[in-house]
Amino acid sequence: MTYWFASSNRDNWEIIRQKNIWGIPKRNKSIIDRVTPGDAILIYVAQQKDGDEILPSAVAGAFEVVSDGYEDSAPLFITPERMGDEVFPYRMKLKPIKVFKEPVAFKPLIPALSFIKNKTMWTGHIRVAMREIPEEDYRLILSKG
Repeated sequence: MTYWFASSNRDNWEIIRQKNIWGIPKRNKSIIDRVTPGDAILIYVAQQKDGDEILPSAVAGAFEVVSDGYEDSAPLFITPERMGDEVFPYRMKLKPIKVFKEPVAFKPLIPALSFIKNKTMWTGHIRVAMREIPEEDYRLILSKG
């Protein structure tokens, strides 16, 4: 089993939560071949401004991959402006392991996470669609939700 950390935004988190599907951008196609049924994925949502409120970066839930990766270009996800016409066509079906009632704030976890090597410039470690993380980091985050 492999443990993954997947980056999203709150709009797409709602789609993931409702549809139990994760999508990867075209530029990250190689990742889909590395993910297999039985793997676990933590869904991270980036900091976002909501009116006058700043919603912190957080982990929203954990899922098990329950399908092989497949390609589907049907619109499903909301494309961030900076990504043009991206439809996140490389997808996999998920099954919830634990959807956190309140997303787990990410910044307080950084000192304890081994996959974050640079603790001050940590955002560089999560700017990819998804990355493999150690089981210990996965378990630590899961325990906080």
